[in-house]
Amino acid sequence: MSRTRTAAVSAPHTYIANDREDAQILDIVRALEAAGGRAPKVTPSLVAADGTRLELPPAMFAVLKQVAEALADGMGVSVAPLNALLTTQEAADYLGISRPTLVRMLERGDLPMEKPGRHRFVRLSDLVEFQKQQRADRRHTLAEMQRQGQEDGLYDATDGPPPRTR
Repeated sequence: MSRTRTAAVSAPHTYIANDREDAQILDIVRALEAAGGRAPKVTPSLVAADGTRLELPPAMFAVLKQVAEALADGMGVSVAPLNALLTTQEAADYLGISRPTLVRMLERGDLPMEKPGRHRFVRLSDLVEFQKQQRADRRHTLAEMQRQGQEDGLYDATDGPPPRTR
């Protein structure tokens, strides 16, 4: 069976039970409490073929769900510890830039690197931090550009239909 997924399929959904379903749920909870019991706490779990159950923290469930969705969409998934050392090609691929560009950045000292011999390696945690800092810098620069544009009245100048040129 061919399976195609769209962004809308994996987007968050809000489920609302109707009044009858709510009443049934409340009846079950009340019956359990009247019998001296409690409604079972539902937690995400991995269940092996032999029935062995391993409860998962909610954050791990979210990660595994994202991995499963990516695999179902035909995408590759890599799992690596943050202290993993990546080659310059792997680091460049992670950042979405060319390897020569990454090497220039490493030589300038934009990113820390390790060079135990003649090859350069970049720690994954340094790449993640670098990417986070780049995003923060871009957000700050865009906010500054917006503020400056408002001060200079650029938004007022572009409000409304364009001026006639003839």
